[in-house]
Amino acid sequence: MIGFIIWSLFGVFIIGLGIKDMFSKNLVGFWANTETIKVKDVKGYNRATGRLFIIYGIVFIILGIPLLEGQNTPYILWSVIGVMVETIAIMAVYSLGIVKKYEEK
Repeated sequence: MIGFIIWSLFGVFIIGLGIKDMFSKNLVGFWANTETIKVKDVKGYNRATGRLFIIYGIVFIILGIPLLEGQNTPYILWSVIGVMVETIAIMAVYSLGIVKKYEEK
């Protein structure tokens, strides 16, 4: 139970970052330690990036449900594999969708 609570708190933190990003006036970054891209529509870009983080956080919390089964449950593999797939998916959506739509040419 405590594992799911900690897992969920991390998911809520990610959702909070997404909400902050959605309403930010300044351009938000996606990748760590890199410069942000130049965009045409800062508000639209921030909303798209924020929405992406909110969805990531919600799915992250859902993937933690096997932690409610107790210690040493084999279903934790769903959580581990699910987070790996989810992380790759968020990078693909950002790179192939958001960047292509909002990047200044």
